[in-house]
Amino acid sequence: MKKLFVVTLLFMLAGSAFGADPYDDSDFVLLSEAVPDAILEIRYYSTYNFVGDRINGYEAPVAWLTKEAATALKEVSDELITKGYRLKIYDAYRPQRAVTHFAKWAEDIGDTRMKKYFYPELDKSVLFDQGYIDYKSGHSRGSTLDLTLFDMTTEKEVDMGGTFDYFGELSHPDYKDITEAQYNNRMILREVMMKHGFRPLSTEWWHFTLNDEPFPDTYFDFPVRMPEKVVELKEAA
Repeated sequence: MKKLFVVTLLFMLAGSAFGADPYDDSDFVLLSEAVPDAILEIRYYSTYNFVGDRINGYEAPVAWLTKEAATALKEVSDELITKGYRLKIYDAYRPQRAVTHFAKWAEDIGDTRMKKYFYPELDKSVLFDQGYIDYKSGHSRGSTLDLTLFDMTTEKEVDMGGTFDYFGELSHPDYKDITEAQYNNRMILREVMMKHGFRPLSTEWWHFTLNDEPFPDTYFDFPVRMPEKVVELKEAA
């Protein structure tokens, strides 16, 4: 517990040292407003995730991104719609407190409730060493997101040959022991994301980060919540 507190505090101080307030969301936008065609399935607001609980910092089933990342993602969405797809978002900005929640969970070796769904081939004790869990995440910088494709003809998620947040080689974008169609689906998403300024991750087919991140050194920690103006309108009604 003490180690996690110290690590989290260091990230907060690092953000402040570079001039960005880690609790300031003024340079972020609600993804559903910036990219209205996107479908949201925010897994960490639910209990269907590798932890098995709602994750700290997820107060609403919404997604936030930096303005720059959202603008680039709108270009991605517009192009994919012409190809018959919509984007489906699993996660975007992730508070540092959520990353700390993941780390605490990973240190509790006995909690394997979701093992059969997300890491059946791995012993939980290797998750830190193999890079599946860490004390920081690019998501907390606000310009990284996890997503897939939704086929507007079939009205189903596109078959990527593996599921979101699966810990294993199967999730590597270039994994070849899947069908040609599944591999091609991964490449459709990858190529359009890269075309519009995002870089992929070598171990997760769903994970992309904006090349020109506006906050490359700040790990934000404001919660994922509905905008205050929306909450005020609901309360007024």
